[in-house]
Amino acid sequence: MCGFIGFYDNDDYSNAELTNEQHKTAIAGKMGEAIAHRGPDSDGCFCDGDLTFGFRRLSIIDLAGGDQPMKSADERYVIVFNGEIYNYRELREEMTAAFGDEYKTNSDTETIIHAYVHYGEETAAKLRGMFAFVIYDTVEKSLYGARDYFGIKPFYYTRSEGAFIFGSEIKSFLSHPKFKKEVNPTALKLYLMFQYSPAEETIFKGVYKLAPGTYFTYRDGVLIKKRYFTPEFNSSEKLSDKEAVRKIDDVVMSSVEYHQIADVEVGSFLSGGVDSSYIASTVRPMKTYSVGFDVEGFDETSLAAGLCKKLGMPNKSREITPDDFFNALPMVQYHSDEPHANLSAVPLYYLAQTAAEELKVVLSGEGADELFGGYDWYIQSSFSKAYRSLPLGLRKAAAKIGKLAPGRISRFLSSNATNVEDTYIGQAFIMNDDEANSLLKESYKSDISYKDITAQYYKDVKGKDDLTKKMHLDMNLWLPGDILLKADKMTMAHSLELRVPYLDREVWKVAQMLSSKQKMKGRHTKIAFRRASLSHIPYESAERKKAGFKVPIRVWLREEKYALKLREMFGRDFAAEFFDTDKLNAMLTAHVAGTENNARVLYTVYSFLLWYEQYFVLR
Repeated sequence: MCGFIGFYDNDDYSNAELTNEQHKTAIAGKMGEAIAHRGPDSDGCFCDGDLTFGFRRLSIIDLAGGDQPMKSADERYVIVFNGEIYNYRELREEMTAAFGDEYKTNSDTETIIHAYVHYGEETAAKLRGMFAFVIYDTVEKSLYGARDYFGIKPFYYTRSEGAFIFGSEIKSFLSHPKFKKEVNPTALKLYLMFQYSPAEETIFKGVYKLAPGTYFTYRDGVLIKKRYFTPEFNSSEKLSDKEAVRKIDDVVMSSVEYHQIADVEVGSFLSGGVDSSYIASTVRPMKTYSVGFDVEGFDETSLAAGLCKKLGMPNKSREITPDDFFNALPMVQYHSDEPHANLSAVPLYYLAQTAAEELKVVLSGEGADELFGGYDWYIQSSFSKAYRSLPLGLRKAAAKIGKLAPGRISRFLSSNATNVEDTYIGQAFIMNDDEANSLLKESYKSDISYKDITAQYYKDVKGKDDLTKKMHLDMNLWLPGDILLKADKMTMAHSLELRVPYLDREVWKVAQMLSSKQKMKGRHTKIAFRRASLSHIPYESAERKKAGFKVPIRVWLREEKYALKLREMFGRDFAAEFFDTDKLNAMLTAHVAGTENNARVLYTVYSFLLWYEQYFVLR
């Protein structure tokens, strides 16, 4: 929907030419320009000397009356808000009946202000939607802010030289005179292992992400954060298979209806897989969008087109060439704010670009895999599951003996000689601790392990089955840190709002009631979810194996034309500050020769260097 910036700073910036407020307003203007892509329709600013807000608007609800920053009727409270509140009409009716509230606009933004007046810090938990917002109390000189349940919308903050700076994107911080950009060494190593920054502190030293499901208060220099929601698969209520299918379909249909609330046309992304097909089939939008690659096994646009033909929906597709892919990478890294090596960010960048030529809002299928058990990494054969029920010590001993056995037997025994907690870090695992350190220069090596990040989440699900452990980790790390970050940044780069109906608090209530057998059995994933979708889409779409945005990077990096791009980057002076570039070039040579497959490692390093160039060399 929009983007905002803000800073609380009681220092006096006045000089002979400008008053304090004029100076701070000018700073806010520059910060807002950096995120103009999030809101090209209008901008706004508020400053009272201590607190300064800046806002960029993408008009979707109440096109005439939803401008921000927005003040309460008595002008005590001021808000900046990014996102959409889908139950704002119900909240209005509730507050009107209980408190006699009156409203000047039809915007969901004004509803949040009223909710805060009546419910205070409980406000965030009453909202159904995607959001990040900050409310300023001009009397108490305090802030209240929050981020949505699952982390759909971003929120960053930092404290520097007495200033509390916050906003929708880190790039806006670069225009604040008190912000000093610096690489966080610990985050670099973690990035190499996860392909994204999994910790709350970002790759920019001292800059943090507000965790999903969290609200904060800030007063007299004291920042207090509290969780109001944590996704945990621990519901005591269980469903029969028939009930599970019915409840899933009912809640998905309801959520999709809520997610179409807008005063502009709403379209849909469509890959041909069950997640996006289920949504599109319930909406039957007049505009759907797909992308693919002209490489065998990497193009799903025909699947999307086939479904659209059956259901009578128009579809617009785009084929991405390898030149398109590499040409987009600098902007992909810039818009990501932090280095991001998920290959699917690039096709999503072009998919959003295509949709934005015609629309402001699209629906997409993010979140279904995490809620309903859809990733191949979750699959465990019956034999493997039975074997892993044996004591860990016995399995470790068998693995040692198994080193003498044929390859397949040895690999099976070795892979099952550890707990999930020791091996699973999420859907992307680029390299282990030792491999990351071996690529880094001495000043960037560290003892930090991926377990230092994952252990806190595994602790929450101690004693649960392996599937639940993996899903819990992905809900708290992979989903907000990679999938949703990518979705928000790549779409908003083109001033396009992405809505994700599966990541809805009511859908979550149903998802957590499912047993592991209703999510996965043998090699079948999302069992109950797929059965629910059969009421709307053909069997072949409902049962299609998950593919995602498959990118042929392994193939491309064996072409000298594209390998040369990496060699040139590895030869830059700043590359040698971070990495053992001799080792990187040796890995690239082996990959081009076909003797090793180093594509993902090389791409992860290359993505970081492109990001560094964007933020520390060119800006």
